[in-house]
Amino acid sequence: MSRITSCLSALKDAGKAALIPYVTAGDPNPSATVGIMHTLVEAGADIIELGVPFSDPMADGPVIQLACERALEHGTSLRDVLNMVAEFREKDQKTPVVLMGYLNPVEAMGMDHFIEKAKQAGVDGVLTVDLPPEEADEVVPVFREAGLDAIFLLAPTTTNERIKSAVAHGSGYIYYVSLKGVTGSSALNIEDVSQQLTRIRSLTDMPVGVGFGIKDAESAAAVSKVADGVIVGSALVNTIAENADSSESMHEKVKSLIGSMRSAMDQ
Repeated sequence: MSRITSCLSALKDAGKAALIPYVTAGDPNPSATVGIMHTLVEAGADIIELGVPFSDPMADGPVIQLACERALEHGTSLRDVLNMVAEFREKDQKTPVVLMGYLNPVEAMGMDHFIEKAKQAGVDGVLTVDLPPEEADEVVPVFREAGLDAIFLLAPTTTNERIKSAVAHGSGYIYYVSLKGVTGSSALNIEDVSQQLTRIRSLTDMPVGVGFGIKDAESAAAVSKVADGVIVGSALVNTIAENADSSESMHEKVKSLIGSMRSAMDQ
């Protein structure tokens, strides 16, 4: 059983939803990332999605686009991101880490080399936004052999047939994009999300995490009532950006945001 599956199974048994924060590796600078990851865990994060900076993050809104730009200005590469995970693992062997990003950096490194290094570093899952399940036949078996979960995206417009394809190829959890838009969008409708999750769950028993549009404790708590996981990205990345001048303030604000979400989800 993978670290991700074990984590989500334990939370389900406890009647809780997973809190899954996303941060961009290398933002606000490469030396800050591992410390931020540990702060997230201290504040109540169950799984961490670590963004691999890319020059053309097409699924992301302005907040994460700017985070990628800042990280790339510091020269943060995929190899650096893997080294960050390895450093995180020196103190934390429990918290699952999912790399989230785009296919280009992986192809530039070489898929086989990437998988080998990801396994060595302690990565648990990979979500490659622009790798659809229909094109993942050669990749997924190699991921599974290395113990890496392949995580795929579903959207409100995804057909039942395509849900079945994502489920057949994926493992760990499904990432449901709650909105027709990019990261950082705000028009979250919990009733719509609930109806869509009912449809998805009629086709799979894989856990479903919901992202896009979750910005505070209230929205996190609302989503946790219907989803297996609550994924928060832009609100957290924006908090980091606004407090980047002071490491102490940044960690306090990160802990406050994630801690408030965790508390609201558990009540």
